[in-house]
This record gives sequence, structure tokens and C-alpha cells, in this order.
Amino acid sequence: MESIWRIATGQDPSREDYEGIEFWSNPERSGWLTKQGDYIKTWRRRWFVLKRGKLLWFKDQAAAGIRGSTPRGVISVGDCLTVKGAEDVVNKPFAFELSSGSYTMFFIADNEKEKEEWINSIGRSIVQHSRSVTDSEVLDYDHRR
Repeated sequence: MESIWRIATGQDPSREDYEGIEFWSNPERSGWLTKQGDYIKTWRRRWFVLKRGKLLWFKDQAAAGIRGSTPRGVISVGDCLTVKGAEDVVNKPFAFELSSGSYTMFFIADNEKEKEEWINSIGRSIVQHSRSVTDSEVLDYDHRR
């Protein structure tokens, strides 16, 4: 049923959304998060991979480890403006949100430490891949580490 819904609503990511990203190898961050659906507001546990400015999710960890598998969704974090805690918005512990000008997605981590690590990793990726950041600023940011 879910795959039919995704096809009917155009939710399947286009291959060009993640082309050239070897998500199965050495991600910047990966792990389980619970994600709220875009249309039907249920919560689903998914395996997430952050790599090269893309946040991809899969039904499970095994699917993310297979070259050529199709993610269930992809977000270009360079299009996002903020990532921050959202426990008070969704009334759930360890919740955070990722927002662009046109949408907000909600996630729940397994604990406070995981939540903070995801927020920090996604925040760094937003800065590195933001459309408003020039190449020289990205290089400067990388050299400060």
C-alpha cells in the first residue's frame, strides 16, 4: 500500500536526486530515526544516511548497504534553512525538525545524544552545501576544523 501511495503522490525520488552519491559507502552519518509522513502523519522508523549534502532514507539498514538500491526519499540539505529541536512542536521527546522555506519535516531520534548528533551533522551539511555559501567559504569552514 505504501509504495502505491508514494507513486500516486510522486514521492519516489528521482535518480538524479542522488546520482553519484555512494550512500552505501562511508556516509558522514547514518542511523535509525523515526520520520513523520508527509501526507499521512504517521510515524515510521527508517534508516537514514547523510552524505554529500543529501539526507536519504531507506526502509531498513540492509537496503542502504546495497549499491543500486533506491532510497524511499531524499532531501537536499543545501535547500534547507534550519535544523533544530522540536519536542515542544510534536510533543515527543528527542524530536527535531528540518526546515526549508516551503516545508518542514519532523524526526525523532532514539535519545538526546543521537538527536544532538543528528542536528550537528545536518547543520554542518547545511552550511557546507548551502546555495548561498560560496566555494571559498566552504573551504574556509573546512580548514578551521
